[in-house]
Amino acid sequence: MSESVQNSDELVDNTHRNANALGLTDFEFDEIVSRIGREPNPIEAALFGAMWSEHCGYKHSRPLLRNLPTEGSCVLTGPGENAGVVDLGDGYALAFKVESHNHPSAIEPFQGAATGVGGILRDIFAMGARPVAVLNSLHFGPLEASRTRHLLSGVVEGISHYGNAIGVPTVGGQVVIHPSYSENPLVNVMALGLMRHKHLRTATAGAQGSFLLYVGSKTGRDGLGGAVFASGDLSESSDSDRPAVQIGDPFMEKLLLEACLEAVEKGLVIGIQDMGAAGLTSSISEMADRAGCGVDIDIDAVPCREKGMSPTEVMLSESQERMILSVDPDAEQELLLLLRKWDLDAVRIGKVTNHGKVRVYKKARIVADVPAADLANAPTYRPDSRESKEAISLRNKPIVGPALVNPGLILEAMLTLPTIASKKSVFEQYDHQVMTNTVILPGQGDAAVLRIKDSTIGFAATLDCNPRFVYLDPKEGTKLAVAEASRNLVCVGARPLAVTNNLNFGNPTVPEVYHQLNESISGLAEACLELGTPVTGGNVSLYNQFRSGDEEVAIYPTPTIGMVGVLKNIHNRATINFKCEGDEIFLLGPVEATLDGSIYLSEIVGLEAGKPPTVDFELERKVENITLDLIESGLVKTAHDCSDGGLAVTLAEMWMGGGLGASIVLPDGVAVD
Repeated sequence: MSESVQNSDELVDNTHRNANALGLTDFEFDEIVSRIGREPNPIEAALFGAMWSEHCGYKHSRPLLRNLPTEGSCVLTGPGENAGVVDLGDGYALAFKVESHNHPSAIEPFQGAATGVGGILRDIFAMGARPVAVLNSLHFGPLEASRTRHLLSGVVEGISHYGNAIGVPTVGGQVVIHPSYSENPLVNVMALGLMRHKHLRTATAGAQGSFLLYVGSKTGRDGLGGAVFASGDLSESSDSDRPAVQIGDPFMEKLLLEACLEAVEKGLVIGIQDMGAAGLTSSISEMADRAGCGVDIDIDAVPCREKGMSPTEVMLSESQERMILSVDPDAEQELLLLLRKWDLDAVRIGKVTNHGKVRVYKKARIVADVPAADLANAPTYRPDSRESKEAISLRNKPIVGPALVNPGLILEAMLTLPTIASKKSVFEQYDHQVMTNTVILPGQGDAAVLRIKDSTIGFAATLDCNPRFVYLDPKEGTKLAVAEASRNLVCVGARPLAVTNNLNFGNPTVPEVYHQLNESISGLAEACLELGTPVTGGNVSLYNQFRSGDEEVAIYPTPTIGMVGVLKNIHNRATINFKCEGDEIFLLGPVEATLDGSIYLSEIVGLEAGKPPTVDFELERKVENITLDLIESGLVKTAHDCSDGGLAVTLAEMWMGGGLGASIVLPDGVAVD
């Protein structure tokens, strides 16, 4: 340790009590002391507090995530980078990832959702890919509540504002309504980016001697403490955390996007990293850790829009629309000229070294000096695990549905349920045709489909989850979510390639919640192995619960599954609407029916209980393969997955899509029109 490290007085004395205020436990503070061989100064403690937060450090999920399958013949880049990348063929690659902005959206729905879109788009073009689509998975409480209507309206407006302004279409997703999300909504955003293989970049700092350039908006005080804020419970006092919510500027991001992609195309960039949670600190420490090197940062060189910002504020600000680019010294001047052409702040703020540390200088004196690997790798935990007695009881509860006196009225009631009803009022606010590549629009198919203009291949994406199933049985429910995502792709004619996921759960230190997380990841691993869809990355969002006094109310466990697939021929695809009078309708798969865990039982009968269906993966593969063969051969132009609402709702949606009805013969020989 250099003797020139300054004892900053910008924070109070370095004690366990003050470390707790930074999000560090007593154990973690002692672990820092053990790792670096001394007590951290206040700036260093703040850096560790952000990087060792649950949001950045994945302390409770990292040991479990190691069990996921991450390799496959199509995978070009897997977990550990800004986004996963898969091969599409014809020299094209697809970057994709999903992330959450749950807590910020609960406090400031417009900016929370807008900056969620901005952040995931930066992850995509940091890989060298041009963003081409956005999907979202939104979960809210009952619409009768004024708070829910306020949150839903603000979130949809924020997504629309950012996506429409930057010119990236929003092409699909889901909206789920359930009481468990009343105080803690979920806002999960998935983005896709298209690139040529040769333009693929990673978030590495590069070799010793490389320069680090700061590019984008100036740094302000917005977003301070965002990573720690996202790693705790929401409560009545959470409104006071509004400064932790960032402010987005999609027009600045558009300039940043074009500048970074031009720099990649000209071969001027070694690595690119978005400044997301924990801001500059996470960017430089993660880039250094990936490269196995160190970095020296001149804090005075960072462009700031507010006067008197302390080193801690500059290092932890989560101001939006900012990137770190690593560049070879010989290419620096050409790169700076290119970036300034786009009217962006672009300055050298540091260099890559071989000392393995993150060293922060102010006025030529070291104010922080910690190992990059320690900063970027938080300790991990395996807390107690115990299944909820309530979940066990509900899962084993005998289910006897009431006699259907008037099935027609029941179906009408089902179709008006918010989770099932048309989402036109939401998606009509999004521009889903900008770039003119979207060939299956929202509401037309089980997945979004986009074309590649100079190729016959296309690609598809879906994003969804059924949280009722996961609550009743976390492992089987997650397997069902993966299988449904795969079927969604197959029903438009796409062969599933790979998965990204957003694991939304409550407080992992609660044994019942950790059990949900553990079982869900186990189910995810099994399903992805069975279906050959490796996991290329994703996001874990924990502490999704609301605390009122001594009571804690957690969301239903929601492992949102994002999956992408490829269409061999974009012209051979299917949508959900009936096409021609006289066409025959076939039900592929098991005909055995169960009401267990169904939305009918939940919303019409008022009982959330029973054992969710189990996935027969051998049968699942057969059903998917024959469906794909039929669509790819051009024999089938209509396909729809049976999900919420079962066969009745599925057929109704197929009728509403094209105006043609159907006559159905049920397994017992009864005909229904």
